Amino acid sequence: MVLSVLHTPVLAAAIVEWLRIKPEGTYLDATVGTGGHALGILQRLKTGRLIGLDRDPQALVIARERLKEFERQVTLVHTDFSKIDEVASDLKVKLDGVVADLGVSSLELDTPERGFSFRWGGPLDMRMNPDYPFVAEEIVNHWPERKLADVLYQFGEEHESRRIARAVVRARPVRDTEHLATVVAGVQKARGRQRLHPATKTFLALRIAVNRELEELGQFLSRTPATLSPGARWAILSYHSLEDRMVKRGFQELARTGEFTILTKKVIQAGESEIHSNPRARSAKLRVIEKRDWETGDEEQREAS
Repeated sequence: MVLSVLHTPVLAAAIVEWLRIKPEGTYLDATVGTGGHALGILQRLKTGRLIGLDRDPQALVIARERLKEFERQVTLVHTDFSKIDEVASDLKVKLDGVVADLGVSSLELDTPERGFSFRWGGPLDMRMNPDYPFVAEEIVNHWPERKLADVLYQFGEEHESRRIARAVVRARPVRDTEHLATVVAGVQKARGRQRLHPATKTFLALRIAVNRELEELGQFLSRTPATLSPGARWAILSYHSLEDRMVKRGFQELARTGEFTILTKKVIQAGESEIHSNPRARSAKLRVIEKRDWETGDEEQREAS
């Protein structure tokens, strides 16, 4: 596998610092992708261990090669990140830190045959795990107009959802991603100079629906706390408002129990230099929470970080 598809991980330095890596610790990258954040963690470990999860088998092949130098310390698992509790139980570990980089990867976006992008023609697929039976074509070409509109509004926050759904139904059968993008663009009202492509929200909504991303995130938020050791830190990168709201509320609920402390009172975002070199960082929001260590306490260390 050629490693030319590697992308620069978003807020990589910040994540490593916020996780406060212990050289002997056990860490889990819940969305390991091609291994960017995992590599940063491994470089801080001595006798520690890194577990990487991903639903995309192609990404795991690349990550395995990229992390080959540390292969004795790495365990990669092909599974959804919502299964974090099952993985931790099977491997009999408690985690000193967890990171999740939500959303679609550059590997998926930049592979036309995966169907994630409107930049070129590709199949209406959008599956992160190619073993899943459900594809975007089912929604685009077979779902009732009202149900399609609901998906676009709920998952894409697309205010033109009903007009777009009507146009898509009239255009059936929609042949591929390029055709779909053209149909959507033909519906959207011109509002001067637009930063986003008119089909951006439609593609986002379809991707979320196909991969059950919000359902997966909800399960991940509820199952991860039980896998964490006292003093463990948990960092989540999100890229759109639906995800970020879920993470913010999930962390707030944990903090109210008294078992966790939110470390990022204000969301962490990339600076101008990182955004310039890595445009994907523009919409990224990082939130970090810590499981309290009642035996030792670490108020001084928390203040220092």
